[in-house]
Amino acid sequence: MTFATRVRFAPSPTGYLHIGGARTALFNWLHAKHTGGTFVLRIEDTDRARNTEEAARAIYDGLRWLELDWDEGPEAGGNFGPYFQSEREEIYRSYLDRLRAADRVYEDEGSVRFRFAREKVVVDDTICGHIEFDLTNPETNPDMTIRRSDGSWIFHFVNVVDDIEMKITDVIRGEDHLSNTPKHVQLYRALGAATPRFAHIPLILNHDGSKMSKRDQGASLVTYIESGYLPEAVRNYLCLLGWSPKDNREKLDLAEVVPLFELAKVHRKNAAFDLDKCTWLNGEYVRELSDERFQEMGRHALEKAGIDLSKFSPDYVRAALETCKGKFRIFSELPAYGGFYFKDDFEYNPEGVLKHFVPENKSRLTVVRDAFAVLEKFDAANLEAALKGTAAALGVKVGALVHPTRLAVTGSNAGPSLYHLLEILGKEKVLARIDRALNQLPG
Repeated sequence: MTFATRVRFAPSPTGYLHIGGARTALFNWLHAKHTGGTFVLRIEDTDRARNTEEAARAIYDGLRWLELDWDEGPEAGGNFGPYFQSEREEIYRSYLDRLRAADRVYEDEGSVRFRFAREKVVVDDTICGHIEFDLTNPETNPDMTIRRSDGSWIFHFVNVVDDIEMKITDVIRGEDHLSNTPKHVQLYRALGAATPRFAHIPLILNHDGSKMSKRDQGASLVTYIESGYLPEAVRNYLCLLGWSPKDNREKLDLAEVVPLFELAKVHRKNAAFDLDKCTWLNGEYVRELSDERFQEMGRHALEKAGIDLSKFSPDYVRAALETCKGKFRIFSELPAYGGFYFKDDFEYNPEGVLKHFVPENKSRLTVVRDAFAVLEKFDAANLEAALKGTAAALGVKVGALVHPTRLAVTGSNAGPSLYHLLEILGKEKVLARIDRALNQLPG
């Protein structure tokens, strides 16, 4: 008899959602969607000293930000709850009684140990293949504690009990759990339960080959949320950490991944995390955002940086943001790129000052100001003509005027199209900013 696929993501609420945990959740979600199965969220909160409600909330928020909604679990309900281990005490006691009745556990200084069958255990892992574990030697594999002397439960036991009770068919988790698998297989057998299919996904490594930890750069999903990454870009990048489509495309929508994703195609080799590549991929998604969503996220990024947009008209904000689209990779870069539209007291780029705020440019910038001041129609076309005409009159290249003008008006050496940003700022603001710069130029 074939049972419908049921997978679970079972994090411990001891802190933020780690990027590795997010990848594990994603692979479980993809397998459930690919097979028409059920994705279960279970909170493993037996460590009461370290678990917090805030951390559980951070897990929910992180999964929802990634748009990985669960079919069963906290706030979703289901027929196999409770979905918090802290609320399943009676269930664990009943399973412990079954092991006692089968003489598979014994007391040891107040704790309870599970008595291993001294045998070799074979695991046919969907990703790692056929693996044989030798549990015959009690010195190298002593009987496993499943309940501490203080009455608290050990992960191995409650994890297996919950998977049995929740009818989990596929256990998809990190490869660091592979060594636990023979112990879990023995628990399934001792409890008379069917063993699920196992799939251990490769670890995520830093560039130096070390395992990525919670303290490493880019480890927290919160970092991506607060830095203005797009969930679809982060999901896309996580998909590529251990899996890739046959055509090796790097940019894939989640809807494209679902029919292609197969656990058997997940790579055996550990995946190297590359924050720069994730950021590049995010920039590709930012370029393709709808105007409405780009404007919404742009306004949010500016306001988060302390810019009060209520002082500016909606049309002004929209026009300013339009010139920034495709010019940055993550939204936390937007205030530095386009913040000049919304503040007059910006600082000048030090390298630009050394290069462009030089004595000979004071007279040139004065002539540029005068050319701008007499324009009746202050638009990009007329501004470009005025600047080029001034350059010709002075006998210099246009760039000799473009760079000091940009620095004077924006404080930066690079940015949106100069003529368009001048038009958006308007004559009054442009002239005032040039005057401010002239007061600081030597000569």
